[in-house]
Amino acid sequence: MSETEVAVRGIGDKLAIALALGSSAAVLVLELVSLRLVAPYLGLTLETNTAIIGVALTAIALGAALGGRFADTVSPIKTLGPLILVGGALVMLVLPIVRWTGEAVRGGSANTVFLAVAVALFVPAALLSAVTPMVTKLRLSTLAKTGTVVGRLSAWATAGAIAGTVLTGFVFIAQVPTSIIVLCLGGVLVVSGAVLTIVLRGMKAATRPLVLALIGTGLTLLAPRPCEVETAYHCARVVEDPNRASGRILYLDQLRHSYVDLADPTYLEFDYIKDFAAAIDSKWAAREPVDALHVGGGGLTMPRWLSATHPGSRSKVYEIDPGVIEVDKLELGAQPGPELDLQIGDGRLGVRSEPADSWDLIVMDAFGGVAVPWHLTTREIVADVRRVLRPDGIYAVNVIDFGPQDFLKAELRTVMAEFPHVGLVSKPVNLTGQHGGNFVLVASDQPLPADLLESNLGGRSELIVDPVRLREYVGDAPLLVDDYAPVDQLLTPFPS
Repeated sequence: MSETEVAVRGIGDKLAIALALGSSAAVLVLELVSLRLVAPYLGLTLETNTAIIGVALTAIALGAALGGRFADTVSPIKTLGPLILVGGALVMLVLPIVRWTGEAVRGGSANTVFLAVAVALFVPAALLSAVTPMVTKLRLSTLAKTGTVVGRLSAWATAGAIAGTVLTGFVFIAQVPTSIIVLCLGGVLVVSGAVLTIVLRGMKAATRPLVLALIGTGLTLLAPRPCEVETAYHCARVVEDPNRASGRILYLDQLRHSYVDLADPTYLEFDYIKDFAAAIDSKWAAREPVDALHVGGGGLTMPRWLSATHPGSRSKVYEIDPGVIEVDKLELGAQPGPELDLQIGDGRLGVRSEPADSWDLIVMDAFGGVAVPWHLTTREIVADVRRVLRPDGIYAVNVIDFGPQDFLKAELRTVMAEFPHVGLVSKPVNLTGQHGGNFVLVASDQPLPADLLESNLGGRSELIVDPVRLREYVGDAPLLVDDYAPVDQLLTPFPS
């Protein structure tokens, strides 16, 4: 009996299908997990997602090509088990490589982090992608059924990729930390590869890859954790302010996102939050209740401030990340009730569901320093905000941009396209094009109380309401619409 005949009998049809399906699923799980691993260091931008997907697809293509070539020159019966085993062992190394690199260059070059994750992802993904052509080679006992074998295994490999994508996005990431996903994925691959290697080649051939897997497991367990809580969207942690006993800072990924004083909700740390407060106090008298809709929850600083300074205010918050809400409740003292309605859901859909003329104030604070949900920037969402606001209401937007501020200019033009009265609040130095940070846009259907607002700013920031000056600043910036919103390309992130 020839080696090919032995191989075909040893690798039955069901086992071949399982190997093709499982290896393809593993590659997609690894790809999506890699996106999560880089988020604390690079953010989740369109460019980041595109780059990681590009690396994964390149690995799949190269792995499939080389797997097919080696299947014709080296017996797959000798290489199939070790291929899966080594691939699983390398999966174990992905997390420690990314996290140690990320911590080593935190605040430094983002390119180093991306290079590390690209290499860590590419090699195991390529090895696992070579499994399907090798299994196909083993099942080709006759040329009469070549099309049937190739088609069936390709279909099952695609089904595996779909399963890996769906399960990771809807189940794994929502239920367990990334480190557990990596360990379990690597463990399943190592065990499967070891069993296959031992059955087809003997125990000796599995020894070295198993040692590599054990090293990877140990390094994964020892790797630094960049967050206390891994939510569905962020790496979150709360840090005590060393200069203020009751102060707490909420970090989402690598950036300070919110500041909450547990003992004094009227205390505001961030300047842009103070600018929000100045705009609100210029419109509504002290202790006058305000009905406010917040898109983006963060540490719930503004709802807390409104309840304290404008008693009887009603705040409704749309926060897409349930993990952030849990952190708010457990560590930042959030207490949902009649005055604080916490809704877990997408802000765009939330605004769309609100009745017309239902809110005095809408606060858009869902943007970050390295990533922006583009669908919250377009003219369509601004038009919906205008519909939901009462005739004398105010729309306040936090925008973060640096360098040439192309995103800020585009967002300003977009808001001006819907609201007749718009103001830009900024530190004067930030408008020079050499600096940047947080900018606040204030818009209304009624003239803004510019003099009182400027007085409330207290010289901390400058208010620009002159339409001519605003249009000159905007220049030829694009109008953001659902059909064209290149936000990630316009935004200049926080300089590293």
